[in-house]
Amino acid sequence: MGRALQIAGLAVGLVGLILQFCLTIPAALAAGRGVAGSLVFYFSFFTILTNIAAVFVHASLLSPGGYAWFPAFAGRRMRACVAVSITLVSIVYATVLAQLWQPQGLFLVADVLLHYVAPILFVLWWLGAGADGSTRWSDIPIWMIYPVAYLVYALARAPLAGEVPYPFLDVAKNGVGGVALSAAGVAGLFLVLSVVAVLADHAVSRFRKP
Repeated sequence: MGRALQIAGLAVGLVGLILQFCLTIPAALAAGRGVAGSLVFYFSFFTILTNIAAVFVHASLLSPGGYAWFPAFAGRRMRACVAVSITLVSIVYATVLAQLWQPQGLFLVADVLLHYVAPILFVLWWLGAGADGSTRWSDIPIWMIYPVAYLVYALARAPLAGEVPYPFLDVAKNGVGGVALSAAGVAGLFLVLSVVAVLADHAVSRFRKP
């Protein structure tokens, strides 16, 4: 079952990422961005980066040479970090972002694959086969580097690019205080999910031992 979930997760992740790429790049070019700017725009979304990480985790464990090609993603604690991150993707999208637009057609397909299907498959796989009790409370500060670094990048890029990947990071519209509050809320949610992940990892490990 664990391998089946990984194969499904890898397939869904790849299809979603490729489809989103094929939709985003032409739209970005049509909006006046250059090729480089369109690529940067695509890779500036936390959803895209996290789904890429999930694909790398699946690939590292499914392919014979996976440990050689994706050593950073084959580690057990990295799996937990990705599980937390992709859960954050799904929760923030479902509770905040989904209400802001109504995708249609292939945009809707990519939207569902990357925000719902891929996260569910990854978390189910992690709980069923990827979690092994190896996470530690000291891992959480290391995991936090990812969302904090992303927030710093997104906010630093905004004045240069004249755009933000997510509306709640728009300083011009929400003010510094509003953006700081949103960023703190996202970081706080990531922290809570990290605590839950460590607890779940240890619980699943104890459950399997008998």
